[in-house]
Amino acid sequence: MFVVFGAGGVGKGALVGRLLELRPGLWLSRSWTTRARRPGEPEDAYVFTDRGSFLARAEAGGFIEWNEFAGNGHFYGTPTLEPPPGHDVLLEIDLNGARQVKKRYPGAVLVLVVAPSSEVRAQRLRSRGDEEAAVRRRLELGEAEEAAGRLVADHVVVNDDLQRAASELAGIVDMHRERVAGTVSSP
Repeated sequence: MFVVFGAGGVGKGALVGRLLELRPGLWLSRSWTTRARRPGEPEDAYVFTDRGSFLARAEAGGFIEWNEFAGNGHFYGTPTLEPPPGHDVLLEIDLNGARQVKKRYPGAVLVLVVAPSSEVRAQRLRSRGDEEAAVRRRLELGEAEEAAGRLVADHVVVNDDLQRAASELAGIVDMHRERVAGTVSSP
């Protein structure tokens, strides 16, 4: 299981999208959210749902991790996993979710994605349509998230150039797959 996490605006979605093109055999779990779809955001970026449906699924144990995002009051969660046979699980989540997943799945590989600077993060947040107050709030939260994320991450990838960062992330996937294959095939 590979967990790509980081603060809003670091480019997790673009990086994960490129990784899926580079490495077959990864299955991306689609998170659920109670927030509205952003203008131009793909319909399948999340499972967009209402608060009542989300909380009912959470109460029924239908998420491996979930939380309420303090910055906007919306819920986000990763549904129980059902990957196709022979695929490694790939999650794109936040710091709180990464912590929950690591507790539940100690063998999960946590990869923190960071932006090259707070200015770049702010630009990315604005370009996706976030309001200025939300940008400021997410930048403040992001600094603390990055510091805490470095303490739990197995790897840190700076998303300064999408192709370079995706290649680095693909190398991390390859390294862990080789370790597992070596462990399995050893006598």
